[in-house]
Amino acid sequence: MDPVDAQILSVLQADGRITNAELAERVRLSPSPCLRRVRRLERDGVISGYHATLDRRRVGLGVTVFVELKVDGHSAEVTEQIERALADVPEVVAAHIVSGPADFLLEVVVADLDHYERLLIGRLLTLPNVSDVRSNFALRTIKSGAPLPVGPG
Repeated sequence: MDPVDAQILSVLQADGRITNAELAERVRLSPSPCLRRVRRLERDGVISGYHATLDRRRVGLGVTVFVELKVDGHSAEVTEQIERALADVPEVVAAHIVSGPADFLLEVVVADLDHYERLLIGRLLTLPNVSDVRSNFALRTIKSGAPLPVGPG
């Protein structure tokens, strides 16, 4: 990836709906080479997709919870079971295997505390080998969905 690719990625992160002509102008390329670069970045998996960013509160998801899961009996099989189970939980918008006191860190969005309680009791506490669940409720979001720092670091 060269500096022009990094510029393209920065512009697309800020505005995924920009036209190729506008993008080419912003990165100082003609449209054809610009489009070729974008297609290559897509083909190589650097650009994994385009999406709309929704306002969680305006779509009725006013509660964000960061959930720490501690697992007993670590094994590849247990990890795969948890990964498969979490993939089927739409309220879990991000899941990470982490180091430290927890083994998994989940970002969960729900409408309200009643919904979270049902999710916790009905889904999260029933995950295989989960021995401890810690819930951290976001009081206010101060930064979210920031672009990735691409280019020279």
